[in-house]
Amino acid sequence: MKKILLTGCMIIAAFTVCLAGKPHMVMFYNLENLFDTIDDPDKRDEEFLPSGERKWNTYKYNAKLANIERVLFDIAAMQKEFPAVIGVSEIENRTVLEDLIAQDKLKHGNYRIVHYDSPDKRGVDCAFFYRPDVFKLEGSKPEPYDMPERPNFYTRDIVTMWGTIEDEPFFFMVCHWPSRLGGKEQSSPLREHAAMRCRQIADSVRAINPETKIVIMGDLNDDATDKSIVEVLGAKGKIKQVPEGGFFNPYIEVLKAGDGTLAYQDRWNLFDNIIISENLATGSTGELKIQKADKARFYGNIFRKPYMIQKEGQYKGYPLRTFVGTNFQNGFSDHFPVYIYIGK
Repeated sequence: MKKILLTGCMIIAAFTVCLAGKPHMVMFYNLENLFDTIDDPDKRDEEFLPSGERKWNTYKYNAKLANIERVLFDIAAMQKEFPAVIGVSEIENRTVLEDLIAQDKLKHGNYRIVHYDSPDKRGVDCAFFYRPDVFKLEGSKPEPYDMPERPNFYTRDIVTMWGTIEDEPFFFMVCHWPSRLGGKEQSSPLREHAAMRCRQIADSVRAINPETKIVIMGDLNDDATDKSIVEVLGAKGKIKQVPEGGFFNPYIEVLKAGDGTLAYQDRWNLFDNIIISENLATGSTGELKIQKADKARFYGNIFRKPYMIQKEGQYKGYPLRTFVGTNFQNGFSDHFPVYIYIGK
C-alpha cells in the first residue's frame, strides 16, 4: 500500500514540472451549474438549494466537485502536466472555484483564480484558473456585454486576463454568449453582438501591441460554423485562410467532421470553442504557436471518456449530466471540455 501511495504522489508531483520543449495545454470547460448550497438573495439560485426542487445539498455538491476533479486530473494525466490555463463557465461564485482547486488531486496544480461577479440574473459567471509558473499574470478585467438596443438585457461579462507565457504577450477572453432561448434565429443577434464585443476587445489589444497573442474561449451557444463566429468574428477554419489580424477556429473542421461537445434532439452541436489570433496560429510573431497532439487529425481537441457518457435511457450517448429534470444523475456536465496545445 505504501508503495502504491508513493507512486501516486510521484505522478502528481511530476505534473507540476514543465518539461523543456513540452507544449502547454489551454482548455475550456462548461461546468454545468456549479452552485454552492448557500442562498444568495441577489441571485436566482433557488433551484440549487437544499429546499429547492433539485434538493441540492452538501452530498451532491461534493459529488459534483469530485467528478469535475476526476475529469481535470485525467486531462492532466494524459499530458503529464496540468493545463496552463483553464477557462470555465456556469459557476456561481469564487467560493466554488476555490473549493474545486482545493480537491486533493488538483491542489498540486497550484492554480490561481481570475473571477468577477457578472450581472447575469441566475448568478452564473465565467472565470479562469491559471498556473503562475507558466502564465505570468499582469492584469485582468471584466468586459461588459453592453448592447445599446437592449439596455435591460443582462448576461455574463467577458472575463479577460493578460500576461506572458515564455516571455511572449498573451491576452485571454472567456465567454458564455447568450443562449438560444426563443429560438436560434430569433436570438442570433444577441450572440452576434457578443462576437462583435470580442472583436472590439481584440482590436483594442492589438492596437496597443500587435504581437499580443489572443485566445477567445467559451460556450458560445453557436456552432463553430454559425454567423456570429465565421462572419462577425471572422474566424477561419484553415490556418492558410487566416489573414493578418484575423482568427483561426480549429473547431470548424472538427464540427464538419461530425464531432461535437453537446447533444440536443439526437444531434451534436459544437458550442465550446477555442479561437486564436493569426499570430498564434501561424507563429508570425514570437515562437509559440498552436500545435497538434500526437497523431491528431485536428488542432482542436475534445476530451471524452466512457465514464463521462450516458449509458442508457433517453439521453444514451450524450454527455452524462448532473441532472435529468430533477433526477440527480451524479454526472459531470452536459458539455465535454475542449483543449488546444501551444508550444515552440
